[in-house]
Order: sequence, then C-alpha cells, then structure tokens
Amino acid sequence: MSPSLPVRSLAVAEALAAAGVAGEIVFLPDSARTAAEAAAALGCEVGAIANSLVFSCDGEPLLVMTSGAHRVDTAFLAGQLGAVEITRASAAQVREATGQAIGGVAPTGHPAPLRTVVDTALRQYEVLWAAAGHPHTVVPMTYEELLRVTGGVQSPVVQSPVVQSPVVQSTVVSTD
Repeated sequence: MSPSLPVRSLAVAEALAAAGVAGEIVFLPDSARTAAEAAAALGCEVGAIANSLVFSCDGEPLLVMTSGAHRVDTAFLAGQLGAVEITRASAAQVREATGQAIGGVAPTGHPAPLRTVVDTALRQYEVLWAAAGHPHTVVPMTYEELLRVTGGVQSPVVQSPVVQSPVVQSTVVSTD
C-alpha cells in the first residue's frame, strides 16, 4: 500500500487489513468511475468488477455489490429482500452513508456498517476488483473476502432469463 493514497483509501485499507484481506490497493492513473473504465485499466472482464451501488431500501441505505456485467433490477431485488421499494440513492445520500463519493465507493471503510447484498454473479470470478474509496483506487479480493468485509448476504440482483425450449411440432403421416 502506498502512503500517497487518498485519505478515504487509507481508511479503506485499514478496514481491509482488519478483515484479513491481503489485496493491496492500486492507484490508477485514470479514473475508474465505471465498470468499463476499471476493467479496461486492469485488463480484466467487466463482470469481475464489483460495483458498489447505494440504494434506498424502504428508506434505509442498502449497499449492493454487483457484477459490472449487468444492472441491478430493483423490482426483482426488492422481491428477493421482501422490501416494498428500492430506489437509487442521491449523491448526497451515498456520501452520507459511505463517507465516499460515487465512483469510488468501497465495500468497506464506511462510517457505520451498511446492510449489504453481494451479487451471486460475482462468484464465477477468481479475482474481483472493487473501488477503494476514491475514483482512482481499486483493490483485488475474492468473493469470499467480499462477503466477509461487507457482512453481506448473497443474492442474485437480476432475474435470470427464462430459457424456453423451442416448440417442436411433428406431423404424423399415416401410410395406411
């Protein structure tokens, strides 16, 4: 870890170390505010980016750690959690809940623990990359480490597409 990390990233580094996460925070020369930017900078699949998105779930902050490969289906997730409504938090609500700005929200290092959901789609990646408190910082970790540092519950955050079998029609021709 570099001593020249932004202050918010230093707080994240302390929280990660306390949770036993060995990954070192990486400072990127260009912004990694989006999953696509982060994946391009790191040379990994966009799905391996663990996006930290803050929502309001029935009036309380909810951190959703989701794969960069898709968008959270808030109606589906509300059903999964037994919630009435999940809406996107404003920039002010994000900063109040996490102490961090949109584009740099880490899975940990917040002023107080947040209710967290971890997208099960992230399980397929050996190494995940999450923001580390600043739009230019990221940190590698495993799915298990992400669960541990967030205290999150595992859940799909998008409804799986229903695969429909093609309808096969056959015609029986009698040779009688």
